Amino acid sequence: MPEMPPSWPARIRALATGELTPAAPKAAATVVLLRDADPGPEAYLLRRRTTMAFAGGMYAYPGGGVDPRDREVRPPWAGPSTAEWAERLGVDEPTACAVVCAAVRETFEEAGVLLAGPDARTLVEPGDWSAERTALESHELSLAEFLTRHRLVLRSDLLAAWARWVTPEFEERRFDTWFFVAALPTGQAAADTVGEADRVAWMTPADAVTGFHEGRFGMMPPTVTVLRELAPMRDAAEALTAAADRDIAPVLGRAELAGDRMTVRWPGYDELTVDGVFPA
Repeated sequence: MPEMPPSWPARIRALATGELTPAAPKAAATVVLLRDADPGPEAYLLRRRTTMAFAGGMYAYPGGGVDPRDREVRPPWAGPSTAEWAERLGVDEPTACAVVCAAVRETFEEAGVLLAGPDARTLVEPGDWSAERTALESHELSLAEFLTRHRLVLRSDLLAAWARWVTPEFEERRFDTWFFVAALPTGQAAADTVGEADRVAWMTPADAVTGFHEGRFGMMPPTVTVLRELAPMRDAAEALTAAADRDIAPVLGRAELAGDRMTVRWPGYDELTVDGVFPA
């Protein structure tokens, strides 16, 4: 059974007594990039620097918070419409637009992979986009401005929604995160160095899960769960097809307090249960 992080007991107790008011979760998106290899599909993982305020030292996927500007101005677009994405994600159209934009933008910023092209049928040519990635990361440039400037359209058809996880109420930093899967586009290569990460790696989901259980790879519950779910897939195309039938109702971990015993459960994911005795 996983161990409870040292910061949780005091915050769980404070939440139970009403001394802690849960922070509002921020909308976010993250993308599991997959590439086909001999042993099966491999996922692109980043090990976040230990100095990061959230999930420092943990392996994660490219991702981040939504940009409020993406709620107001839709970039040039191809693939399923924002209305179709709103239905799939269970949100209104502006939020759906912002979430899909966040998925595309963060994949570009962190992995250097751009899910866009000149039109609905083609992909962008590889090139040096370092200046544009920096401008997007510093919020000097919005995704809509970037795509318009380069006469590109966002290819929403290259994304498939896989899951939605909400950070537990007792956590200091909370996110409402949509998880997407995407195949590494032909001709593009993911970055081997990332500013927020001290290591990047391509691993089969099964190897990554094994590393987690052996204590070699730290991961948040949603990260390792998505990897477990992807492990049976034979290639990236199968993963994208399987995503269409997945239920993406939000998953929220909840804490139970009985005397000195604390238990955190994620409904439907018993393997993630964390339990222990923590005297006040």
